Amino acid sequence: MRLVMMGTGSFAAPTFRTLLESAHPVVGLVTQPDRATGKERASTRQARQGMKEIAVERGIPVLQPESINTADGAALLLALKPDLLVVAAYGQILSRDILAIPPLGGINVHASLLPKYRGAAPINWAIYHGEKQSGVTIIRMSISLDAGDILAQEAIDILPDETAGELEARLSSLGARLAIETVDKLAAGPVHGVPQDKSQVTKAPKLAKEHGLIDWSRPAVAVCNQIRAMQP
Repeated sequence: MRLVMMGTGSFAAPTFRTLLESAHPVVGLVTQPDRATGKERASTRQARQGMKEIAVERGIPVLQPESINTADGAALLLALKPDLLVVAAYGQILSRDILAIPPLGGINVHASLLPKYRGAAPINWAIYHGEKQSGVTIIRMSISLDAGDILAQEAIDILPDETAGELEARLSSLGARLAIETVDKLAAGPVHGVPQDKSQVTKAPKLAKEHGLIDWSRPAVAVCNQIRAMQP
């Protein structure tokens, strides 16, 4: 089964590496364009070896469109002839036309126990709100944000003093394992997902600088959670 990985940053890298070691050919990487440091920094944190560097090292074609949801973006993706898209922290919502290119559509590796914490910063907001557990959910992608049927899900405990960066590292490894397990199942035959409970949906919007401002009148545990959630 021909795979195209779509992702940016440290959460996505373990999934990419795992796919590269699998029996399924990875025929391309779609990642965000290179960004300068400072104000133009990409929204997804990049640590250690980046996605693009991993792909170049392995001879994998790299696509970096400003928007994949254009005629040019679709043409680039179509040329790779993917059977399935594997998406993790890519940073763009995929259009219906893009999801229709691979026969099997796309799966998304999301760092929360969906339907809780749909959005760009699920790890941060789970810690901020004092959740005791987080996890990874693999969903079949739809045109609505993080709303697809659940194909796999696994929870882990959030450690008492764990920062967002530390939790991300653990979840990224879990996500890689669940992703390849799901890919293998899809390669073997149809997989039926479980619809998300819409009544349990919560949001995890993109972080802004003001989310780091501390209101010292809040309870100490809330301040501690906020500081942990905003690190690094």
